[in-house]
Amino acid sequence: MKITGIGVKASAPRKFPSASGAIFLAILACSLFFAKPAPACTSIRLRASDGSVVYARTMEFAIVMDSAVMMVPRGYARTGTTPEGENGLKWTSKYASVGVNNGGDMPFLVDGVNEKGLAIGLLYFPGTVGYMKYHAAEASKTVAPWEVGSWILENFATVEEVKQGMGSITVPAVVVKQMDFVPPLHYVVNDASGKSIAIEYVEGKLHVHDDPLGVMTNSPSFDWQMTNLRNYVNFSIVNVPPVKVGGITLTGFGQGTGMLGMPGDFTPPSRFVRAVAFSASALPAKTGEEAVLEGFHIMNNFDIPNGVSRQGKKDEHGNIVADYTVWTSAADLKAKRYYFRTYENSQIRSVDLMKMPLDAKTITTFSMTAPEVIKSLNP
Repeated sequence: MKITGIGVKASAPRKFPSASGAIFLAILACSLFFAKPAPACTSIRLRASDGSVVYARTMEFAIVMDSAVMMVPRGYARTGTTPEGENGLKWTSKYASVGVNNGGDMPFLVDGVNEKGLAIGLLYFPGTVGYMKYHAAEASKTVAPWEVGSWILENFATVEEVKQGMGSITVPAVVVKQMDFVPPLHYVVNDASGKSIAIEYVEGKLHVHDDPLGVMTNSPSFDWQMTNLRNYVNFSIVNVPPVKVGGITLTGFGQGTGMLGMPGDFTPPSRFVRAVAFSASALPAKTGEEAVLEGFHIMNNFDIPNGVSRQGKKDEHGNIVADYTVWTSAADLKAKRYYFRTYENSQIRSVDLMKMPLDAKTITTFSMTAPEVIKSLNP
């Protein structure tokens, strides 16, 4: 089996400034990352028999996004953003990484994997997130919520390193003043050994949860989601046996009776339950590439058609506000390959990080925009 990077073309390398002032101009110009709908993201982790670990997720949004796949090289200079402006933590990327940004020329990854096989996913956390308090004296160790993913990918190789390092930064509520909005985020981190953690800021405090199932959705908090699983202790991956009631034997209508009653809606708690059920019950793939395909099949169960999940009111322009699956991604943490497909193009495309110029001076971008190709079999 061979999955290629068909349809992924590197654009001319773009040099992104390290100063976040220019970054904000690009972000605000496209007005994507800080829009106020509450996307319904879902992520899972799979293990293959050959030791490969695959992380997969969906990205939902209610507006057209201009995301791009980006390779951030080693030695790339960064400056974090504080509530006061562009005077936050300064760092230089130790490890190269590849993943997706969230629109325009934004040079921070919201999803990706680095050269050590560490993967990060930023998922929405509305109504529950509570970032840390900010003091001007802590500016030099401050990182804005949307910058945390790149900071992790560019500085750490394993989940254990991330757990030890998270306490060194301050992550406050940073407002994009022109939008008057703070992006509500939490984070899932996976490494090549199969370890996973969920990182959340609640009531001003950092919480790092071990994630033994490798699943993440949105609100409420991760510990609540894990407790909620106890409502489904009757689930089984095998069919339930017939039962006798009043002398009558009742049998199920067909396959799948072990998970009869599984919640099928798109709310975060229901998606969390389904993600656990599907990722835990799937037969293990033999190789990383097979696990990637398995991951995309599982994520099909979380694919939201445009218009199915919508707000009750139209926006100020009369448009229906509906979350839909803008893109779906997977990362092979052993091979360090990043895969994706989009709403407009279901073809799986890939970028092999280890075949990229890891010591380049600029960020390399790949367009995610491509039409669906339907192959005709007519002679």
